[in-house]
Amino acid sequence: MPEQNSSDQYSTLVGLIYIFNLIVGTGALTLPAVFSRAGWVLGFSVILILAFISFMTVTFVIEVMASANAIVTWRQIQHRKRAMQTLGDSCPSNSDSEDTPLVTVHTASPDKSDTTYRYYIIHDKIEMGQIASIFFNKFGTTLFYLCLAIYLYGDLSIYGAAVAKSVADIACTYQPQNLTCNDTIPDNEVCWEGSTLDRLSAYRMFLTTFIFMLGPFVFFNIQKTKYLQLLTSAMRWLAFTIMIVYAVRKLIINGPRGNPPLADVTGIPSLFGACVYSFMCHHSLPALVAPIANKSTLNRSLALDYVLIAFFYLLLALTGAFAFEHLDDLYTLDFGPRGSGDCSKSSNIFMLIIEYFLALFPVFTLSTSFPIIAITLRNNLQSLFLYDDTSYNFCLRKLIFPILAILPPYLIAMSTKDLSKLVGITGSYAGTCIQYLIPTFLVYYARKKTNKIIGLGVINKFASPFASNFWLIFVTVWAIACMILVSVNFIQIYFQKAFIK
Repeated sequence: MPEQNSSDQYSTLVGLIYIFNLIVGTGALTLPAVFSRAGWVLGFSVILILAFISFMTVTFVIEVMASANAIVTWRQIQHRKRAMQTLGDSCPSNSDSEDTPLVTVHTASPDKSDTTYRYYIIHDKIEMGQIASIFFNKFGTTLFYLCLAIYLYGDLSIYGAAVAKSVADIACTYQPQNLTCNDTIPDNEVCWEGSTLDRLSAYRMFLTTFIFMLGPFVFFNIQKTKYLQLLTSAMRWLAFTIMIVYAVRKLIINGPRGNPPLADVTGIPSLFGACVYSFMCHHSLPALVAPIANKSTLNRSLALDYVLIAFFYLLLALTGAFAFEHLDDLYTLDFGPRGSGDCSKSSNIFMLIIEYFLALFPVFTLSTSFPIIAITLRNNLQSLFLYDDTSYNFCLRKLIFPILAILPPYLIAMSTKDLSKLVGITGSYAGTCIQYLIPTFLVYYARKKTNKIIGLGVINKFASPFASNFWLIFVTVWAIACMILVSVNFIQIYFQKAFIK
């Protein structure tokens, strides 16, 4: 695993900004609609509760990262001991040669602070798959990769559907006379006046174009550049700021147009899935946390980050729920020419630019992330099904797995454009496993293994403040109970729709 060079490191503030940008993404764009359907009091409570539990499991991941570094460091020390003993037995006179290890391992027991520094540090960037292989057995590691692959499949499906839906909403200009701007235009309505192409076909056409344009990148290896990340981050901050200010302006000028209920339990499944998806960062933490130069206040800084994110989500959801009479499942579409209040385009060129920028915002940002997620999925599929010590033919490695990474998300997005459903299912199942269950089981087995190998006397300074086994049981029971309730609700909704038909 690669070590962090000093030139690759950054400050705690920069690291927290990267984590903030990672968390606040597509999921946030689906929050206002599901928040409004679940009720503003219930939605307010659910967002705060899930923010707290998500932060708790983030501290589990931080502790596990330090534990993984401790195990790797311990193994390296043991290897150096054996190497030094071998060198000492064979050629003791050359103990000061260039082959001698640079770090001398003292046989005397070091003091606690030295031992803590030596073992429990987050210096090497050990990815979650490697961490799983350290603390899980073969079966557990396979389940981890399988769960991550399912989540990434859902992620890519959401990205494709969001981009295609955004482009179709802007491109399809026909407005039926019997519908107002607050009504949802049926998929069987034509896209343009005088055209035979309906809106659903236009959506599928744009989705296919998107996949053919960005899908080929999965056959290669590309990295997100620093400047591209800064550009998309700036666009994200600008877009979300404009959406909040725009909604506040509508509330001040027009008063509340939306009338969300206090609480509606039927909206919990979609809200739960959207919140889990919106707070997701756990699978990418090693890449973001390891380069932070000063990690002494990491947990406190992450707590502040989560407080800001929860406040940001509540502000976005509350202003949207009360400012708009009708909310699309992709919030940016409510700011387009059709969703901005009337069916005609704004006469103000500045407002028109803002409306188009917000409506096409998912296209700009998700298009840059789609190839990265697809390549990550391809690599995880290879880790799941292939063995490192076995050679495979070109077709299997370079053709089959890239196609397997792209084709299922494309078919899923072709079958449905309902982003609330896609986000709800992805977050409620695969997202729950990655965000709740995997960190909980990892920290449990990491504590057992480090206590056995390194000893109870060595303190992990990155240990989670939620050290009691009570919290592990609580998160596990909470995750399983939520998945059961969500499943029951989805089944009820399915049978209700079937009965109505």
